[in-house]
Amino acid sequence: MHPTFLYGTAWKEDETERLTRLAIDAGFRGIDSANQRKHYFEAGVGAAIASAIAERVVRRDDLFVQTKFTYRRGQDHRLPYDPRADYATQVRQSFASSLEHLGVEAIDSYVLHGPSRGRGLGAEDFEVWRAMEELRAAKKTRFLGISNVALEQLETLCERVNVRPAFVQNRCYARTRWDAAVRAFCKDSGIVYQGFSLLTANVAELRSARFREIVARVGRTPAQIVFRFARQVGMLPLTGTTNPAHMREDLAIEDFVLSDEEVAKIEG
Repeated sequence: MHPTFLYGTAWKEDETERLTRLAIDAGFRGIDSANQRKHYFEAGVGAAIASAIAERVVRRDDLFVQTKFTYRRGQDHRLPYDPRADYATQVRQSFASSLEHLGVEAIDSYVLHGPSRGRGLGAEDFEVWRAMEELRAAKKTRFLGISNVALEQLETLCERVNVRPAFVQNRCYARTRWDAAVRAFCKDSGIVYQGFSLLTANVAELRSARFREIVARVGRTPAQIVFRFARQVGMLPLTGTTNPAHMREDLAIEDFVLSDEEVAKIEG
């Protein structure tokens, strides 16, 4: 259905193609992007995918490609759609642009890159979601998702749409017990929770004595401990590392397991 790890391509600019290709070469088969030139270079992701396929490193079917529709307020002047068009048209234009950038015929997961407002949902959110549902019905994408979403927004969305999100992607803070409330709702609803900024959003917590004790006892890197923890609590983690050695390390978490006590300590 989906990979067990995602490589995030945000904030890499001219290095996007090189780093995405390094990630694929290292073994990542899930690639996360967005049609938001302000923070992503989607065409660079597509170039990396094309070269990896051309050189027979992977087949298209081996890759899980995820991208996003981003509202005008999250964009800069380099828009992938006509801002004067209705929202459904903007979705269709952005999606078509993503297909062109990525050099693919279909997207595996298409994500609403955050609701239109900080609290609640607006009419535009449901208009956008209906357009995304149409793309799924046309088999242009397999799954739908939403990111940067609060629990009450997610509950409302799930109550009112025909196709519930298959994925939720949120920045994940240890201080909220790793987004415990949203993760619990996702678990109960059969939604896969994707956690990003697992390291960068939790620098202080990962320097704590309690966490360092676990690192010393297990004998793995702090990043490996966090990503193994994420997997064990049912999370699909993202990493955006630019270091090839760290890419390989991040993927090398299959040969150890954290104890229930260690998981509880990290989660708490």
